[in-house]
Amino acid sequence: MTFYLLMTCRLLLAGVFVVALAGKVRDRAAFTAFTASIRALGLLPRHRAAVAAYALVAAEIVSAALLLATRVAGLAAAAVTLAVMTGGLLAALRRGRRAPCRCFGPSTRPLGRTHVARNLLLIAVAGAGLAAGGAGDPAHPAGLVLSAVSAAVGVLIVVRLDDLAALFSAPSHVRK
Repeated sequence: MTFYLLMTCRLLLAGVFVVALAGKVRDRAAFTAFTASIRALGLLPRHRAAVAAYALVAAEIVSAALLLATRVAGLAAAAVTLAVMTGGLLAALRRGRRAPCRCFGPSTRPLGRTHVARNLLLIAVAGAGLAAGGAGDPAHPAGLVLSAVSAAVGVLIVVRLDDLAALFSAPSHVRK
């Protein structure tokens, strides 16, 4: 059973990183917008935003590759990458910066608590995978299919979280 938990965690995190990468590097305009969103957070000097953008893309590539190739190193790399992103997000929010989230490509929704909660949940997924440890071989191919389907649903929820949050939040003219 722990093997399937481990596989679900690895596939979910790898899927999230791959979709995030695709949204950021699909073309020059997407990467420019991503770099501008980092600059808008105000955490780094203006000229370092591009360096940070390239570093984050590299960390996502390494994390996704390790998640697909290894058990422990991939989960650890994913947890560290997510922790760094979450720390930057929290620092920006403390400064009152709410740039649009370019986590998965174009978006107008500003960064907020939902994004922090999402990242903390993904860190918990990495932790659950690490807790599953060096689980043995799969007992049945159907278990692998269930792991893959569960991971795909998780990726879809994470990637469309902004839309889901907007769907379930009260319209701004109703809030007081």
